[in-house]
Amino acid sequence: MRQPMVAGNWKLNGSSQGAKALVDGILAGLDDTIPAQIVICPPFVYLQQSREMLQSSDVGLGAQNVCAEDKGAFTGEVSAPMLHDVGCHYVIVGHSERRSLYYETDELVGRKFESAVNAGLVPILCVGESLTEREKGITETVVGRQLKAVIDQVGAIQVSQAVIAYEPVWAIGTGLTASPEQAQAVHAYIRKELHMAGGAADETRLLYGGSVKPENAADLFAMPDIDGGLIGGASLDAESFLAICRAT
Repeated sequence: MRQPMVAGNWKLNGSSQGAKALVDGILAGLDDTIPAQIVICPPFVYLQQSREMLQSSDVGLGAQNVCAEDKGAFTGEVSAPMLHDVGCHYVIVGHSERRSLYYETDELVGRKFESAVNAGLVPILCVGESLTEREKGITETVVGRQLKAVIDQVGAIQVSQAVIAYEPVWAIGTGLTASPEQAQAVHAYIRKELHMAGGAADETRLLYGGSVKPENAADLFAMPDIDGGLIGGASLDAESFLAICRAT
């Protein structure tokens, strides 16, 4: 039985005071009605602060990005061993914003995934298509290519032990959301591809990420292959985030 997961990606938002208030709000709202594993992914500079606040809770800590290299002359980068050292258990790799704004290739995402695993982190691997790609009917081709690049790097078993988030790029920050049926179709495809590659696909947690809100979360999470969500904007409000967590 796969435990649901809800991960909050704060992106480039927050302050020391704001991070404290948000974590305090999440911790204050935790109760037995939430079956999900909860993870928060603050900006790098608030990881240590968040770790200290989360120490007596079951809320997991993740980073939003990681360098493919462990050490060296890579100014401005943060390595997987460093993230592990400050208390991270998860790290997002291959987010669509990293792919589109910073030109991260499928091959680089695979290397980042491998670096994270080698450091003892659980990657949250993001895959997804643009609106143009969906309109061309090549969603599965794009998602399959992104998935295959990581499988080629580390193997299907290693990928199936991570978390995979399907994030249709056209539904991120636009207010658009894939219908539960559209999202389920891609999640089922990902699970099928993992299985065909030799991974333990039935055990892999698959998250949906694309304008998830308290109003649509329950319908999305009711789909058989959707095990939770990677939440952007709604994760910046404790009440909304907790409502999404309860929807699992």
